Amino acid sequence: MRILPSTSSVQPGNQQLPNESNFQRCLDAAYRYLNYRPRSEGEMRQRLRQRGFDSEAIEKTISKLTELHLSDDVAFAEFWRDNRLAFKLKSKRLIQKELRDKRVTPETAEQVTRDIDDEANAYKLGCSRMRSLAQLDYPDFHRRLTSYLGYRGFGYEVIKRTIALLWQDRERHWGQH
Repeated sequence: MRILPSTSSVQPGNQQLPNESNFQRCLDAAYRYLNYRPRSEGEMRQRLRQRGFDSEAIEKTISKLTELHLSDDVAFAEFWRDNRLAFKLKSKRLIQKELRDKRVTPETAEQVTRDIDDEANAYKLGCSRMRSLAQLDYPDFHRRLTSYLGYRGFGYEVIKRTIALLWQDRERHWGQH
């Protein structure tokens, strides 16, 4: 967890213009929002708007965060992609959708997910389920694995190839019963 210092300069005896005070409150709110995890610029704008800040304060805040390298959609998208690949393995398509939901541009989402190998990731996920699926007959194996991989965003062709490979592995390692 990152702890970002408050830059509030509102102290007794320190006069500020109302616009500057609003900007400072907006910036402090942005720092608090960034404290939990990185955010996309779109998420930050939406959150600050919901908090009732005016457009001028939001734009100044976004500019300041960008200047401090705390707001960078490409870095955020890379963080999100790496997190999803490490902890909640999902398909390229689903990660792109999540990034768009986080208000990252489709171009940035495509750029950072370009190298994701859905075939390898689907196989890895399927392997993690093999113990619980090993005793099933082919129709049940196929149905359960199709559901499991489909829920994680993999397309039918990837799922079909993955199931064929995993069924071969199952036959080799566990044999028929």
